[in-house]
Amino acid sequence: MRPRASVLAAAGALAAAGALATTVSLSRSSGRAPRARVPAGVTVPAGMVYVPGGLTRVGDDAMPGEAPAFDAQVSAFLLDRHPVTVAAFAGFVAATGYVTEAERLASGGVLDPEIHAWRLVEGATWRRPLGPDRLPATPDHPVTQVSWNDAVAYATWAGKRLPTEVEWEHAARGARNAREPYAWGRSLVMGGRHRANTWQGRFPVHNSGDDGFLYTSPVGSFGATDLGLTDMGGNVWEWTQDWFRSYAERDRPYSADAASEKAQRGGSFLCQPDVCHGYRVSARSHSTPDTSLFNVGFRCARDLAPAP
Repeated sequence: MRPRASVLAAAGALAAAGALATTVSLSRSSGRAPRARVPAGVTVPAGMVYVPGGLTRVGDDAMPGEAPAFDAQVSAFLLDRHPVTVAAFAGFVAATGYVTEAERLASGGVLDPEIHAWRLVEGATWRRPLGPDRLPATPDHPVTQVSWNDAVAYATWAGKRLPTEVEWEHAARGARNAREPYAWGRSLVMGGRHRANTWQGRFPVHNSGDDGFLYTSPVGSFGATDLGLTDMGGNVWEWTQDWFRSYAERDRPYSADAASEKAQRGGSFLCQPDVCHGYRVSARSHSTPDTSLFNVGFRCARDLAPAP
């Protein structure tokens, strides 16, 4: 099924302008060691981070799409340090011959900088997210133009899964129920340095690119959280396991239909505080499982291996 215009708008509801991934010199690491001590007997694979279990308050009662807030007990798990990159996804495709939904449909969702609206661009795929006449995707950037179904296929191949919304927020809150609005602290700019790839300027007319990027950025460009996670706000929205619905209905049985959507977390390079404050730890977005967009990617999780 092709993504509907309403789905494209809901996923971003934003506009973008400018050149592809103009960069400046930014540190890729905070230089801090991960806060969590890994228990004896737990092996953390390369590229993943141990997330301790604990109690986290999920949601924000002040935001309609994030209310009512609730307490959740989360078991320890493993989470990818950063979103899955173009290079990693290319390895999956080379090993399996997998063809993404955007490739099968021959189009992907892109926000057109000329008309400031979402449209389906023929030939926009994970290889060239903005379209066949634009630059190819950069290997160390998050892979985009991947649907939820594509993300699940990759995760299954990698022996992983997608995180739940609760797990994602628990990790973004540092696995300690931190109440700062962002995974890295209280401000988008700290110590004179941008802490996430977001929109700067007057949306949707002009993105100044003060953070160094107009589209996606190399993973880890804005440093790591105390747990050692990067890009837990901005850069790309990330698919989660869960169907998107009100938290008031979270304990009720749910039957998905053709209109059901999957939840996304983290915000993207299109988010601007006055319009889309999606990089807050409790912020949510959503699209149908077959939707592919140029500002949506994913990262994977894994359960801890049972003790021998």
